[in-house]
Amino acid sequence: MTRLRSRGVQAALILLSVALLTEALRCVCHLCINHTCETDPAGACWNSVTLVEGKEEQVKSCLTPAQFNGRMFCYGSRSLSKWHCCFSDFCNNESLHLYSVDLAKDTVSRCPSLSITGQRCSYTRANKQDPEQPLEDLVLMSADKCLKELIYDMSTSGSGSGLPLLVQRTIARAVVLQECVGKGRFGEVWRGTWRGEDVAVKIFSSREEHSWFREAEIYQTIMLRHDNILGFIAADNKDSGSWTQLWLVSEYHEHGSLFDYLNRHTVSVEAMVTLAFSLASGLAHLHMEIIGVQGKPAIAHRDLKSKNVLVKKSGTAAIADLGLAVKHDSITNTINIPANHRVGTKRYMAPELLDDSINTSSFESFKRADIYSLGLVFWELARRCSAQGLNEDFQLPYYDLVPPDPSMEDMRRVVCDQQLRPSIPNQWQSCEALRVIGKLMRECCYGNAAARLTALRVKKTVSQVTVLKDISD
Repeated sequence: MTRLRSRGVQAALILLSVALLTEALRCVCHLCINHTCETDPAGACWNSVTLVEGKEEQVKSCLTPAQFNGRMFCYGSRSLSKWHCCFSDFCNNESLHLYSVDLAKDTVSRCPSLSITGQRCSYTRANKQDPEQPLEDLVLMSADKCLKELIYDMSTSGSGSGLPLLVQRTIARAVVLQECVGKGRFGEVWRGTWRGEDVAVKIFSSREEHSWFREAEIYQTIMLRHDNILGFIAADNKDSGSWTQLWLVSEYHEHGSLFDYLNRHTVSVEAMVTLAFSLASGLAHLHMEIIGVQGKPAIAHRDLKSKNVLVKKSGTAAIADLGLAVKHDSITNTINIPANHRVGTKRYMAPELLDDSINTSSFESFKRADIYSLGLVFWELARRCSAQGLNEDFQLPYYDLVPPDPSMEDMRRVVCDQQLRPSIPNQWQSCEALRVIGKLMRECCYGNAAARLTALRVKKTVSQVTVLKDISD
């Protein structure tokens, strides 16, 4: 009887151990509305203290397994910040203090505007307690550096995943909002200024916390930075005690989205080809896996549309809004899909998404769905090309086949059941560049996803388009 009771206790302990191993890890979270977050057991709880305007500020949150594996959130510079990861429920419910608070305060006292205006401070290695300690992140933010230089210096000298979190917070808190330039279901987009430079500030509503966190996470993927992907600068949360503002700061492009731009302007043949090539280049980089210690996972966008493509002053495109993106881990062959209720934009959804036949266990499926959306954006772009005096009013794909705000059923009927695609005018055949773009659109929008082109193939084909003859005509 005693032996049976002993075995029962052992079995109960084993079951309890398994339950503890599989149960979600719970952490204190300053970024969350209820001040508690949960993550996978393979993740971690995160605790930090940073010096902001001469005062210590605490931040606590959860890390996903992907973030913890990269350890990008677990290390800080010794005098101005300290970050710590731990692995049991609410283990981050403690107050951290800087290793050398007096030294850090002295740094700010001799350069009081450092965390606000970034003025130069003569704090050198000779002033440090540890001669081997690298220059502090904030000291590197000298007043004569513009954002582009700062991002280049600090992202190339580190992991290639963007600015350190302390620097991000310092930049974000020195941004002055100027005007609201757009609104969406996530919140608002503002034009702001930092040291006289324009920046874009995407302000998420508190209910879109997952979208904010996910987009910031994707933008800080190692080696993601590219000329044709929106340049991420900083993410920050501002908690007033009663409400939380979630900021994502990025480069500002005064032309706005491709949707806005095409509504206001026609484009020349040369401009159309430039936009198409740069858009394909950005998507090809997003889709590409870079192998190596400082490598980059393959990423699929999942919400590519003209409203999520920005037009730069140079006339090139930059892909934005990565809140729904998925990453592929080729070593484990797993897909990191965000826990987000949003599924994309119905009008731009590929047939396999509309009829729910997509194979979500295959990362290629997500890339092929992006290519379908790319084809529709190319169609919007080509319609506004003024080649040989030809151009049409701006319209969204399927404008003549579905209502202005189509349902899934509306799109499924047209795209899957009737197998219709946006029409290509006969006039496009008289212009070489338009003919090629029209052909690419058809090949990107095949009903058979496996038959669609890759982003790299689209990029190569557009690069070979000759526009000189079309311009001279």
